[in-house]
Amino acid sequence: LPMKFIINVSGLRFETYKHTVEQLPESVLGSASKRNRYWDSENNEFFFDRNRTCFEAILTYYQTKGILIRPATVPMNIFVNELKFFELGQEALWKATEGYNGFEEQYEKPKNKLQCKVWELFEHPDTSRAARGIAILSISIILLSVVLFCIETLPSFQENNMKRNGTGKEEQDKDRYTSGPFIIEALCISWFTIEYVVRLLSSPNKWKFVTSILNVIDLIAIIPFYISIAMANSETDVSSLAILRVVRLVRVFRIFKLSRYSRGLQILGHTLRASVKELGLLLFFLCVGIILFSSAIYYAELGSNEKFVSIPDSFWWSIITMTTVGYGDYVPVTGVGKLVGCFCAITGVLFIALPVPVIVSNFAYYYSKERNRQMTREMNPEEGSSTSADNIRSLICCPTVNERNTCTGRKVKNGKIIREKRVDSSTEEGGPSEVMLQNNNGNPRMGPVNVIESNV
Repeated sequence: LPMKFIINVSGLRFETYKHTVEQLPESVLGSASKRNRYWDSENNEFFFDRNRTCFEAILTYYQTKGILIRPATVPMNIFVNELKFFELGQEALWKATEGYNGFEEQYEKPKNKLQCKVWELFEHPDTSRAARGIAILSISIILLSVVLFCIETLPSFQENNMKRNGTGKEEQDKDRYTSGPFIIEALCISWFTIEYVVRLLSSPNKWKFVTSILNVIDLIAIIPFYISIAMANSETDVSSLAILRVVRLVRVFRIFKLSRYSRGLQILGHTLRASVKELGLLLFFLCVGIILFSSAIYYAELGSNEKFVSIPDSFWWSIITMTTVGYGDYVPVTGVGKLVGCFCAITGVLFIALPVPVIVSNFAYYYSKERNRQMTREMNPEEGSSTSADNIRSLICCPTVNERNTCTGRKVKNGKIIREKRVDSSTEEGGPSEVMLQNNNGNPRMGPVNVIESNV
């Protein structure tokens, strides 16, 4: 063979040196006898009908003498299977899976079986049909609660509230507690409360549960109802009414409870969390622009426009102009003021556009990971909703079949082979054979092997 040769992987050609791949002599590419099985004499190249994206990482592993990076668009189980096909060895397999947790955060399970069952029933909708049913019920109640929150502001409901205010306190309480909206609201809150308490009692880590952002949102969605009842039964004054309005406003946060069941909202949350620096940079740019153009428009319109009475009062105009909203309530009338407005709008577009590509890139990254998770779930429905690290690592230890129809099963512990068996289909069917294996200390041993049929 020449010093350089071409490797065709599903139509994508790679050219590399012979000595590069022979750094791993036991691999498919490094062994002349193994790679010659894939020689295409017609096109004078080696042809592999395998994953092209994975092979780029595999070839890089040869070129960099041990650096292995899984492409973000390739699911872990597919990548591991490609590494096994090219026989890169246990070291490459463990490098690929080291620190892998999947898209899903590997959650801690309670030790008690009943507690674990209840925890997965309420916390992880993908674990069973009953869990999915509870999730659907929770989503329906959340939507009902949010819709009720909006409907209560309709004029017809406002008129009923005004009529109740004109009656005595006892009659007000009776009408309030027997009204349809209150009963529906009470039922929704009862479900939210039961759900929160059950999840809290069944959680393996109570402190982590209480401090979790999603659980804090759940608590915020529950507390306002009880506070409003307590304040309604007490003597109210002006300050109490103001607090009550704020408490009722907090009820709108119930919409964020949907993020527990919505992959889209979770991807958005991951994106915003990963883009904190970019969002901070955007906010800084906007603050600089607001102060700069508010000062410029104030002095440009001074004495000619009564709208811009001060620099802080001009902040509103700067924000609306930089974000290209343009309500039209504040309009410059002088030539210099209009020129300042033009620069303000153009600068705002540039400031906002600068960090957007990074944020979009983060969103695309998490979206691709979610797609990979869905693909893995479709290809391996028996493994559950996601491919966990344990499932991926089990691929390393499961039997593989090479081109000689020899099935090799390895049991691995802490990265070392502790048991190995080999079955050769070339042995006469139905009878055991003796093959030479090696123990951990490298000493040869003989062992019986049962022959199995191979469809390879």
